[in-house]
Amino acid sequence: MALPMPSPEILELVRRGVVIPATPLALTPDRKLDERRQRALYRYYVAAGSGGVAVAVHSTQFEIREPQHNLFRPVLEIGAEELTNQKFTGGRPIVKIAGICGGTAQAITEAELATELGYDAGLLSLAALKDSTEDQMIAHCREISAVIPIIGFYLQPAVGGRILPYSFWRRFAEIENVIAIKMAPFNRYQTFDVVRAVADAGRENDITLYTGNDDNIIADLLSPYVIQTDAGEKRLRIRGGLLGQFCVWTRKAVELLDEIHALIEAGGDVPMAMLQKNIELTDANAVVFDAANKFAGCIPGIHEILRRQGLLGNILCLNPHEVLSPGQSEELDRIQRSYPWMQDDEFVKANLETWLGG
Repeated sequence: MALPMPSPEILELVRRGVVIPATPLALTPDRKLDERRQRALYRYYVAAGSGGVAVAVHSTQFEIREPQHNLFRPVLEIGAEELTNQKFTGGRPIVKIAGICGGTAQAITEAELATELGYDAGLLSLAALKDSTEDQMIAHCREISAVIPIIGFYLQPAVGGRILPYSFWRRFAEIENVIAIKMAPFNRYQTFDVVRAVADAGRENDITLYTGNDDNIIADLLSPYVIQTDAGEKRLRIRGGLLGQFCVWTRKAVELLDEIHALIEAGGDVPMAMLQKNIELTDANAVVFDAANKFAGCIPGIHEILRRQGLLGNILCLNPHEVLSPGQSEELDRIQRSYPWMQDDEFVKANLETWLGG
């Protein structure tokens, strides 16, 4: 039986390399879903030029799946509606990605719902399989691939992931309808494992590499990988970003990726100014994600940027203990003063009323 695949136009978008924000969750003051602002977030990402949007992922808060909140379906439904809303997309295709979590039974249920709602692919987290063998993980991935095209996800251990060796990624790359891999181990060695595995599997033209390394975004997107394989030399690059960092200041992220694509296509040397921007974006991400406190304030940090712009009404999380770390707000002030080039406040200000209006 043939495995499910996205449409050719969606595959073309993925392979081109696009900005894919990982969507946050908008809540009311009593921690219920704020549908108006949730829709505004999706509209913002579309208007900013994102090629795709990821829903029900880490930044959307894994707690949306808990019975007391029961927000997994509503968030996916709103995303499916807004990402195909012709009033805001103008008919432009947007890659719709749903986060898929849990053990095999839960993951299949989530993948079935995502397919029912028209999502193009599932971002497959293996965080729930911490004690599984490599054989068990590959079997799990193959079962999910029978339901929905999949995007691999190397999640850093600091926020719930596990070390996934080269041998795992080499076997994972053989799954026929893996269309991309998001590499987010925040580790250069482990990122290279994934790139080499895809090259060795001969899938470099089928599986598009996306950075999830929010600590090294621009360098990841600029770096050529030349891999010596049994089939000869292979040249690969990381073509896009599926990132929590891209869910803030998204318009500028799109402009940045366009500039990087143009640099790569033109050939020649990378300007020193672009390497400087890499360091500056890493500095910004360290504050937004609260790296100094082991990422404790990561989601509130994202929320605070969006609140300052008016896209969110507050920085509340479903978990009341998830708040900004001491000093994080002041550090965000520093980032906003230091790096105006990466901020899209004027773009948001000019369009916010439309996005919130309906």
